[in-house]
Amino acid sequence: MRTATPRTARAINDRLALDLLLERGPLTAPQIRELTGLSRPTVSDLVERLREGGLIEVTGESEEVRRGPNARLYGIVADRAHVAGVDVRRGAVGITVADITGRAVGSAARPLEPGADLVETVAGALAEAAGALSVHTVVLGAPGLFHPSTGSLLADNGVPGWRPDLPQALRRRIGAPVTLENEVNLAAVAEHRTGSARGCEDFVLLWLDDGVGGAVVLGGRLRHGASGGAGEVGWLRLSGTPLCDLVGAAAVRDLDPDTLAARIAEVAFAAVAVLDPGLVVLGGTTGRSGGEALAERVGEHLAALSPAPTRVRPSAVEGNAVLRGAVFTALAAAHRDVFGGLSG
Repeated sequence: MRTATPRTARAINDRLALDLLLERGPLTAPQIRELTGLSRPTVSDLVERLREGGLIEVTGESEEVRRGPNARLYGIVADRAHVAGVDVRRGAVGITVADITGRAVGSAARPLEPGADLVETVAGALAEAAGALSVHTVVLGAPGLFHPSTGSLLADNGVPGWRPDLPQALRRRIGAPVTLENEVNLAAVAEHRTGSARGCEDFVLLWLDDGVGGAVVLGGRLRHGASGGAGEVGWLRLSGTPLCDLVGAAAVRDLDPDTLAARIAEVAFAAVAVLDPGLVVLGGTTGRSGGEALAERVGEHLAALSPAPTRVRPSAVEGNAVLRGAVFTALAAAHRDVFGGLSG
């Protein structure tokens, strides 16, 4: 059996400490030792190594420890890198810029008019949100079916100014890597990190808005499918009627709560019957506004359709779930690059 080399072991320990600092905020060396189980000399070495590398810094002193080296609080150097999440809808572009700890440091929004140059619109909004900051990574979320390998759009998404080479053109324009992802998938990432699916390895997100879609997380990983179509429940038909015409925002506006819940349960049943995720999260405007009351009604109707126990919960992500998921995805890429990819 092969064992880790000293260099690999150091890299693993460093990333372990960095992940703890990202999750919990500033910690003292004794706290790092307690949380990691590493020895005093090992923690002393990694703290010095990370300080010399410009990754952590002393941010203050703990009030629980007497003054001295053990009282020093170490935190991530927040401005080591910045990332951007971009939400491209059919009528607007929204952007959030965050430092490497995930703290938002800038935002911008611009309308998207027919005939607009989408690359210039996004680049302009990004420049406004970032100001003088340099952006390490950009993750762009948009409606549509994107092939997971090529990033190509497989059907018209209705976004004004969309072009097949949008990620590449935007990368050339801003000088930073750009990753493209379906917007509902990004909302699922946010739900998994901070919302109703936090701590769940398996769940399905149903996106109930002007458009209808879904996202699948299994084994703690977002699943795209062979061509990017995993979770696209909007393609399904009930008695020959497209789901968008049954549970889209316009279709449900005047429905009574029980009829609405019954329709959503039929949509959820398709995912439950195939995937048995154990949890269905209701997102989008309809899912969020319906809250716990709607989720409970959907759960009751779903239980009558499927013997598989399935919880139904409304989205609990604060703010724009697509933007939050885009930022989380961009942060994961920046952490791998800046901190190393051995864990986290």
